[in-house]
Amino acid sequence: MVRHSSRIELSLSALKTNFKFIRSKIGAHPIISSVVKANAFGHGIDPFVPMAEDCGINHFAVASSYEAWEVIQARTRPESKVMIMGILYETDLEWVIENGVEFFVYDFRRLEQARNTARKLGKKAIIHLEVETGGNRTGLTQKELAPAVKFLINNQDELVFEGFCTHFAGIESLANQFRVQRQLKTFEMLYAKVKKLGYLPRLRHTASSAASLAFPETVMDMVRVGTSQFGLWPSPDVYNLHLMDVGKVKDAPLKRILTWKTDIMHLKDIKKDEFVGYGTSFQAPHDMRIAVIPLGYSNGYPRSLSNRGKVLIRGKKAPVIGLVNMNVFMVDVTHILDVELNDDVILIGRTKHNSITIRSFAEVTNAINNELVSRLPSAIPRKRVR
Repeated sequence: MVRHSSRIELSLSALKTNFKFIRSKIGAHPIISSVVKANAFGHGIDPFVPMAEDCGINHFAVASSYEAWEVIQARTRPESKVMIMGILYETDLEWVIENGVEFFVYDFRRLEQARNTARKLGKKAIIHLEVETGGNRTGLTQKELAPAVKFLINNQDELVFEGFCTHFAGIESLANQFRVQRQLKTFEMLYAKVKKLGYLPRLRHTASSAASLAFPETVMDMVRVGTSQFGLWPSPDVYNLHLMDVGKVKDAPLKRILTWKTDIMHLKDIKKDEFVGYGTSFQAPHDMRIAVIPLGYSNGYPRSLSNRGKVLIRGKKAPVIGLVNMNVFMVDVTHILDVELNDDVILIGRTKHNSITIRSFAEVTNAINNELVSRLPSAIPRKRVR
């Protein structure tokens, strides 16, 4: 088997720690739906889903029917459920209903399509009504809600009213709290209307990672957890709220599960005043030894880390020098006296005394945690480790 230029390791012990912490925040009752859209936020659906199942998770949320198919291929337990929160083409409805995949409904026409397809198959469609509460993305309006619920009542042989849900617009930021609280009140008002119609869903759910960790009033029958399960804080605000809650100035209850590694492909000695890489963005201030690293922005390593990023080699930080290219970049290893060709290079991860965090990438690139990891190419091999 030929080798890829980098590799990703996923820690099962860290994942167990994260789910234990999330459970401590939300209590014993709510279902944890593991959000694995965007290739499990770049961690890889194939390895991650069985890892989550080994942690007791049996519900997964995705953004499309294709991702639902990927989860079904990856799961090791047939009882694990899959829920589509985003795009579902009408042509995929038959496959979705046949395979018991749950899905959000945010317009009335989809209910009619689901009813007709379910009737054709002789199998029920499992529906989550998503309501518009002020995010102005997807969701049934207040005007559409009563007709939708009545349609569910009149078509119980074909449609299961599994969930009633919404999505908060930026709950991870304290600056958005006035808007989020308005959304929560709207959701409660709309649920009261559903109650009056006398037909209730099995589950109510509104909470994302940020909501689950910091805003207990949003935790209902199920939480949709993405960012935090991977050991990442949704935002500094959510982390600071946790610190206030536990009365500490520092705490690390979430453990990053991802480590990203590559190898030194070439070592080179250069003289003072020589330029490194394309253009003139880096000129050696003294005689140097540099290492060439075999990946670049096409492999998910941001170009904005040119002359700013760092990697770990033999436990020491080595700064990126020059421009990050499509397939390679260079680092200064002058201070690492025992460096050798093919040494491990840690792009994200830790050694005994040093670490390169995803947050450190975000601070330099202005990308959020999720953006960085979600862009890691699916071709990079991923494997679970203890």
